[in-house]
Amino acid sequence: MVMADREMHDDTVLDEETGGKRRYGDREDEVDLHRPRRNHDGDEEAQLLGDGDPDQLELGELLPVTDAGRRQQQPRALAAGGLGLARSRAARPRLLSFLYGPAVPKAYTIRPILPAVQASPVRLLDKVLPKRWQKLMVLVLGVVLWTAVFSSLLRRGKGAVTDAAGKTVVHMDCVDTFWRRNNECGLNGVDCEPFTNETITFRCPANCAGVRVLNPRHVGRAQVNYQPLVVGGPVYRGDSFICGAAIHAGIIDDATGGCGSVSLVGQYYSFYSSERNGIESIGFDSYFPLSFRFTKAECGESPSAGRDPRRVLLAVSLFSTVLFSVLTTSPSVFFFINFISIFAHVALVSDPPNVSGPSDTILPSLISTFAGRLLPSLFCAAIIYQTCAKPTLSNLAPSVQLEKTILWLGGFWFGALSNYTLDWIPLSRLTAHDLAQQPGARAALAVIIIILALIISLQTYHFWCAGLVPRYLGCYLLLVLFLLVMAVLPGLELRIHHYILALFLLPLSSIQTRPSMLYQGILLGLLVNGVARWGFDSILQTHSALQGDALLDSIIPVTYPPAIYLDNPGSPPSQPWAISFMWAPPPPPANQSSSSSSLDGISVLINDVERYRGFYNDYHLTGEKMEFSWTRDSKADIAMTTPEYFRFAYVTKEGKALDYSEAGTWFANGTYSQGEGYWK
Repeated sequence: MVMADREMHDDTVLDEETGGKRRYGDREDEVDLHRPRRNHDGDEEAQLLGDGDPDQLELGELLPVTDAGRRQQQPRALAAGGLGLARSRAARPRLLSFLYGPAVPKAYTIRPILPAVQASPVRLLDKVLPKRWQKLMVLVLGVVLWTAVFSSLLRRGKGAVTDAAGKTVVHMDCVDTFWRRNNECGLNGVDCEPFTNETITFRCPANCAGVRVLNPRHVGRAQVNYQPLVVGGPVYRGDSFICGAAIHAGIIDDATGGCGSVSLVGQYYSFYSSERNGIESIGFDSYFPLSFRFTKAECGESPSAGRDPRRVLLAVSLFSTVLFSVLTTSPSVFFFINFISIFAHVALVSDPPNVSGPSDTILPSLISTFAGRLLPSLFCAAIIYQTCAKPTLSNLAPSVQLEKTILWLGGFWFGALSNYTLDWIPLSRLTAHDLAQQPGARAALAVIIIILALIISLQTYHFWCAGLVPRYLGCYLLLVLFLLVMAVLPGLELRIHHYILALFLLPLSSIQTRPSMLYQGILLGLLVNGVARWGFDSILQTHSALQGDALLDSIIPVTYPPAIYLDNPGSPPSQPWAISFMWAPPPPPANQSSSSSSLDGISVLINDVERYRGFYNDYHLTGEKMEFSWTRDSKADIAMTTPEYFRFAYVTKEGKALDYSEAGTWFANGTYSQGEGYWK
């Protein structure tokens, strides 16, 4: 008996400070199980001890201890480890030791404001539904209810609708037109027929008034950029945005979209500029072969059918995510349900991909695209949660519920709705071409870089205090090296999409402070907005893919002063007037830029319609005389009152036009001007 007592005494050690017993062989993380807890008064923003696994918390589950009990001092074992860390630091070089931060790193936690008020929703839920299975049932029912309401409203706004005659309504996107840019409609517009005698009942989404062209478009003598492409009114030129023109005409409302009827009326001239319903249309003082006008029309049986429900759906999604946020304490459930809900809202409602066609095909197309982008996004979300969101959201007390909702969830929504919240920033794409041509883009980028530098500096300081700089510094050095390698690959250009920028910066938010919660929410929103709208676009793109419909900076044909043939200047002529152009041969291949490597022919636009396309290998261009003639019907009233605008461009063998020249004007009185100083 005496020996047994001695053996038991040898197997245990009495903690002199706490009176707790520790058995030999216990792990360090089990020491507290044998030692009574010590409570400390006073809350600190930065604490030295984290808590248990946050994923054990379920919907509405309250913590077993008070907030003061959560902020306990670390065990003596950690203090001893800190002493050993201090000894090891002394052996390192001074710079490396500095990067590891203070000898005793900080573990950040949030000190709640009005903790009783913030914890009241969870406590109320815990009183009403004390069982875990009850809370789980409420969670499932809430998700099902949100899905049912969301689907019903979405189907009303983007589902199949018919007009009064029973025909399927055509869904238009904000950038749809009847006429395409440059020579894409073919010679004399043959690929964009019919020009007249056709009526279409259409449906437009909301928020089309702010949609602008992002690269120059020709309208007579002018080049239009960074404004809505709406020409004329109430009769509109054929290349106008249909939905923007319908808003300008008052047929549909910009806030809700809706249905209308558009009729093609063929050739029209003198399109007057006017400002109506928040859109200033563009004037054009000549003729165009295709034009259209609107009449009011309804879709379906009720006046509200066919209207875009995005505002109502935003209210539904906001309410459901906010309610869910204040009632759950599990970071994993909180993160993934909000991620999926907001991703669905962006992909299907607030910023869906461009889709056009019969209305019965629109919703299936959107759902197909959404499903294809959601699965890889969830894989990224799982990694982001483990590496970034879990450290930020872990061990949050119920007394931080409202702050979590305002900062993290509010930031998430702000970033996800960036097509509204950040649309005022004059910055479309981070390319040298766009930065050069968009007014205010360079200044806006400079301000953004300064703000990001300040935020990154503050976040780096917090990481230094937490002793996390070496761990993340190595990752970012590898990332910078990767980007440098990508930037020098031949034939490709580095493209930093905003979803990629969000992925790069998210690790800097993986610390539990109020600014980190806000930054992490905004970055996640930008990630969701980019992927749900555009997909995982490549970080490397070819020059042509990156350029899109922008100017090519190509060689422009050099024309000589035209020859003008008038029957009797100063009096009404009896024969048609004619103007004839000749141009210099193209430069040799050695003097051509890469964008002009294939100069196979000439294209001529008259009033922004291709009226001539000739190739050098054709029989009529093989001689020394390279000439294009255009006649004007002098007997028509239009010939005596309107000018005509001429542009010239080289074309490739496929018929694609390169950059067109500035417009030359053949005035109604028969004189011609290519612009001051052109032939000097």
